[in-house]
Formats: sequence, structure tokens, C-alpha cells
Amino acid sequence: MSVNNKHLATFLLGAAAAFGAYKYLNMTDEEKEKLATDLKDKATKLKSQALDAEDKAVEYFNELKTKGGDALKEHMPKIEEFINNLFKGGKSGAEQAASPGSTPGTGTV
Repeated sequence: MSVNNKHLATFLLGAAAAFGAYKYLNMTDEEKEKLATDLKDKATKLKSQALDAEDKAVEYFNELKTKGGDALKEHMPKIEEFINNLFKGGKSGAEQAASPGSTPGTGTV
């Protein structure tokens, strides 16, 4: 049986966990309390950074949505009408002229 990277990583992770547990059990009560407060502080900072990043991401995507839509309308003036027709299932002017029940130049009959 050969040892692959997954087995090696599992062994190293287990060894690191065992060493950490050994070190924790040999700490004094004051060191354990200091470690706990340090971990809580780091977790609080990480949480606040994540919330800030979430807020910035929402702002960024809202800005991207509005600027992207405006840029699209600027470069393709009839794109809004085209997309509305596409998603509403409406027919464009060319499709209406090609439909069997219509007369060219007068729209639908």
C-alpha cells in the first residue's frame, strides 16, 4: 500500500492536533485564559472585517449594476427595449412583419 498526499496530510494534521492538545494541557490557568481571550479578540476582528467586506461587496455590485446598465444603454440605445421584448416574450418589429397574419407596413391585422 502506497502513501499518497492525502494520507500524509491527515497524519500531519493529526500530529499537529495532538501536539496542540498536549501544549494546552500543560498550560497554567492564566495562560489558558489569556489564550482564550486572544482567540476571542481575533475572532471578533475577523468577524468585523468579514462584515465590512460584505457591506463593501454589496455597494460594489450595486454600483457595478447601475454603471454597467448605463454604459450598455449608452453604447446600445435600443438594448433596453430589446431585452424587455426578449424576457416578456414580445415580438420585435422584424418578427411582427414576418408573422403570417400581418400586412407589411401596417402592423398586425
